[in-house]
This record gives sequence, structure tokens and C-alpha cells, in this order.
Amino acid sequence: MLLRVPNLEKMFRTIAGSAALTQTIRLTMDRNLCSSSGIAAKRLTGKVAVVTASTEGIGYAIAERLGQEGAKVVVSSRKQQNVDRAVNELRSAGVEVSGIKCHVANATDRKALFDHAAQKFGGIDILVSNAAVNPEVGGVLECSESAWDKIFEVNVKCSYLLAKESLPFLRERKGGSIVFISSIAGFQPFQLLGAYSVSKTALFGLTKAASQELAAENIRVNCIAPGVVQTKFAGALQESDAAKEETLSRIPMGRIAEPKEISGVCAFLVSDDASYVTGETVVASGGMPSRL
Repeated sequence: MLLRVPNLEKMFRTIAGSAALTQTIRLTMDRNLCSSSGIAAKRLTGKVAVVTASTEGIGYAIAERLGQEGAKVVVSSRKQQNVDRAVNELRSAGVEVSGIKCHVANATDRKALFDHAAQKFGGIDILVSNAAVNPEVGGVLECSESAWDKIFEVNVKCSYLLAKESLPFLRERKGGSIVFISSIAGFQPFQLLGAYSVSKTALFGLTKAASQELAAENIRVNCIAPGVVQTKFAGALQESDAAKEETLSRIPMGRIAEPKEISGVCAFLVSDDASYVTGETVVASGGMPSRL
């Protein structure tokens, strides 16, 4: 934020000799340049984005932000009523959006998702793989085999399949961007989310391997590792005062993130501002330790 300096306006008026410039300077000093009241950038105009698990939480915030930056967005969820609600809300916010029910573990649903995007908006430029599950709470070696299989099917295998199945559409555009949503738990496992943490570590490897294969085709693959975010999914880390206190004690910034604080990271990664960034994991964790 710009600081007020005595006689600064008078100095600029003398130099510029322009009342219009003086007014512009005054407005610049008075406003909060980091205000969330509007998105100035339109970095994604003409792009089409598919975001999975995007009717609430981080996925919804990402869909909204990409739409605010000019992208046409396809949202999805396992339940049609959630899709309809999200589409209505996003349209009310001025986003050009369509939606379809999609359970990412269902091959027919995945195909319908991509076909829907191509039919509605003419192609696909961006895939954000956000869907994840965690059916059990506990340490990694306490996890049942059935829960382990489900966690890795949805969190890892389906992320891989979504990326693979999006490629024909991205190749038609001669390039594009894939973003996997991982977690800080992939670097520093949460005791209550043992198997989930391991699945999120796997996404770092998937990002590295896929980015190497696709770099020559102008398809960038990156990953985001959010810290603790204010969503239903993070409920286990806040279910009691003691759990919340323990969680906050691990966050140097002393607060839990809002979903929109992750959406801006994603908007950067899929934009041309990140045109030379691929194979990377961006951590947005409020200072929680991740790596050297």
C-alpha cells in the first residue's frame, strides 16, 4: 500500500501540471491495491478450463477465479444438484460456465466431462484435477486395505487418468496446462490423514514425470500443495478445540487459509505469466514447513 507523504500531491501537480493526473494519484493512494473486490487481470480470455470437484471449497474458488480472469469454465461434482447450484452461483457472479455430473472414478463420466467441455466451448486448454477422498482418519499403518485402495484410486489413479484423457483435447490446441491439487501433507504427513498424505506425495512424482513427457508439446504440468484450508474436507483437523489449536500451532501465519487464497495460485500457473514453469509444486501453506 502506498504511504501518504506530506505535499506529495502538490509535488506531482507541479511536475505534471495536470488535474487529471493529480486525481489519479490521489485515488491510487487511497485505495487498497490488494482488494478482493475485483479481479483486474484477464489473463485467461479465450481459454476453456475443466475443474473437477468444483462445486464447493477449493475447486469452486478455482473455477470462480479462472472465470473472473476470462476463461470459460466447466464445473463438475458427483451430485447433479451440487452442479446446478454451483453453475447458478457462478453465472450470477458473471462467469461463463457450464456443468456436468462427474464421478472421476467412472470412465464414462470422465469421457462425458471432456466431451461436454468440447461441445459447449469448442475445446479444452486447462485441466485442474482437484477431486480427492479420505474415507478414514488415522495413521498410515492403521489404514484399512479397502480405504487405502479407494484413496489411491481417486487421489492418484484418477488424476493420472484425467490427465491422460485430456491430452487429445490439449493437443488440438497445440498446448495447454494441467494442474494437480495436492497438499502440504504430501511433504509433512498429518497423523490423522496418513494414507491421504501418502497419496498426495504421489502427485508430486506424477507432476514431475508427466511434465517431462509433455514439455516439448507446450503442455505444462504443475501442482499446488495447499496448507490447511477452510473447507469441509479439513474438518478432521478442526473437529475439536484441541485439534484446531494443534493445527494452528503448526501454521506460522496463525490462521487457516480461505479457498480463494489457493485459487490465485492456480490462476497464475495456468496463465501465460507461468509460461516457463512446468514440473513444479507451489506450496501455499501459511509458512508450514515443506522442503528445503
